[in-house]
Amino acid sequence: MPRHDNQLERGVPVNAVDTGSDHDDLRQPQDGIALCLSGGGYRAMLFHLGALWRLNELGYLPTLARISSVSGGSITAGVLGLKWAKLTFAANGVSAAFDAEVVQPIRSLASKTIDEGAVLGGILLPGSISDKVTDAYRKYLFGKATLQDLPGDSPRFVINATSVQTGALFRFSRPFVADYRVGMISNPTIELAVAVAASSAFPPVLSPLKLELDPSSWAPASGKKSEDLHREPFLSEAVLTDGGVYDNLGLETAWKTYKTVLVSNGGGKMQAEEEPHRDWARHSMRINDIIDNQVRSLRARQVIGAFEAGERKGTYWGIRTDVGDYHLADCLACDFTKTIELANTPTRLKRLDAPLQERLINWGYAVCDAAMRKWVEPGGPAPPGFPYGGGIG
Repeated sequence: MPRHDNQLERGVPVNAVDTGSDHDDLRQPQDGIALCLSGGGYRAMLFHLGALWRLNELGYLPTLARISSVSGGSITAGVLGLKWAKLTFAANGVSAAFDAEVVQPIRSLASKTIDEGAVLGGILLPGSISDKVTDAYRKYLFGKATLQDLPGDSPRFVINATSVQTGALFRFSRPFVADYRVGMISNPTIELAVAVAASSAFPPVLSPLKLELDPSSWAPASGKKSEDLHREPFLSEAVLTDGGVYDNLGLETAWKTYKTVLVSNGGGKMQAEEEPHRDWARHSMRINDIIDNQVRSLRARQVIGAFEAGERKGTYWGIRTDVGDYHLADCLACDFTKTIELANTPTRLKRLDAPLQERLINWGYAVCDAAMRKWVEPGGPAPPGFPYGGGIG
């Protein structure tokens, strides 16, 4: 069987892990740990959930200064942020409430299909498809919670979408929302369900999400050349699509700011086609897939290259990683053939049965453990076993 690119998937050493402030867009990155959660629908949502499970056991969650997410990763991050105050970390940094407060709500959502209903509702009923996705997130996860219900200080949760109007990243966080070409809105009260729906508005079906804004809420242009669009209609409406269109790893807002970066990649991979469609619609979608696949690969190579050059500390783990490449004698057994089957789970917001949910969680848990104990926490305790019986299948 052809193997994956070992260099791209293996992660690299970290020499220290320090916490620090969480200012944004600094000229030089500061001490502190950031976690990036990629896109990938329910597949990534559950894969990241397993990774967070292991990070919790290792006592790393309360050391994080920033959690940056896109798309499916934003669902997981949104729940973690909303429930943060209820996690009550012990002195060792571990929360005993993680399963009840974070795992169970996400698994409950993974048992429901929301994309098909959203598409049908958007076609047949008033409101857009993205409105229906927002309603589902509101119903099953976030209620009426807003960005102000996220943690006030550390970690800062940054939920990323892409502006269709400006072509820039549109960042949702508790202190502000921002598009660097338009400006910044301080202390936004935008619903968390809306932010996550914008971040996961997969094109072309679930995209775009239109967000009405108060023009007076934007900070005045600072005189920077970058804020060249601080004017109408950009001040009154944001037209947004999936954050993964701009940055599928959720890397941008973490990489600029922190020296230590942990990257969890649950994203998909374009499959080969022997006979590509030639009609304009499907051919265009195929070309877009090729462009998207290349951008994802370049982002991952940027991460690995910077780690190897010593420009950043941290590690990378991916849903297509071979856990054997970490060469840990006590890592959890994960057959590469089985993990690739999990990696090929479609990128959908479609119901996954309980055994598949547990396999995806187990796989995220196992590969995060291997990456962390190899490069970030050498000599750290081996896990007692998979979160769920049955391993990765």
